[in-house]
Amino acid sequence: MRLVVRTVSELCITVGTVIVLFVAYVLFWTGVKADTVMDDEIDRLQRQWAEGEIRPTRTAAAPGAPAAPAEPAAYENGRAFAIMYIPRLGFTWNKPVLEGTRTDTLKKGLGHYAGTAQLGQRGNFSVAGHRRTYGDPFKDFPRLRPGDAVVLTDGTTWFTYRIDKGPYKTVPTDIEVIDPLPRMSGYTRPGRYLTLTTCEPEWGHSHRLIVWAHLDSTQPVEAGKPAALRR
Repeated sequence: MRLVVRTVSELCITVGTVIVLFVAYVLFWTGVKADTVMDDEIDRLQRQWAEGEIRPTRTAAAPGAPAAPAEPAAYENGRAFAIMYIPRLGFTWNKPVLEGTRTDTLKKGLGHYAGTAQLGQRGNFSVAGHRRTYGDPFKDFPRLRPGDAVVLTDGTTWFTYRIDKGPYKTVPTDIEVIDPLPRMSGYTRPGRYLTLTTCEPEWGHSHRLIVWAHLDSTQPVEAGKPAALRR
């Protein structure tokens, strides 16, 4: 009996140690790796832009009006094409946006829902991100409020969106949130919109949190950072 008790005790200690190590891996190491990968994606994009790559031609627009790519090229699945900034989440917060929402893609940054509008185009440019693990990109998502700026650049233009509604809680099957004209967004006519989605609760995935925004302004990168990114 003494041997059985000792064996069971040692087994429990071993299992407990494995669980602690696994939790440490999920909470810490995946975040370290993800931060490095996201930084590498941003560095790669900025090098390409500096070398004149990935610079779509844009049609002329009236002063202050949103500029749109002329016949924009399709995004390449799993590849970064833009950088997102959300000042509400910190002036050092920036994440790469990649095409697609597969698990391996979201480990590298935020993911653009394939089939939704392209950046700055008419329709609903929709993006997903992890709430927790893999860098916790949207950990503070509930802090977002109407009026907050969400700024993106594709290397040639700055796009400033303004949040109109959210965070709105729904279920994963509610795919209408990324429709060109989302039913619960409050929008009544087609426009240039942005949808951000993440998991709810913080360590679960039974629900989703959503924010909707409209394209407020654009400006060429040569003009410097937009007002929303200036301290």
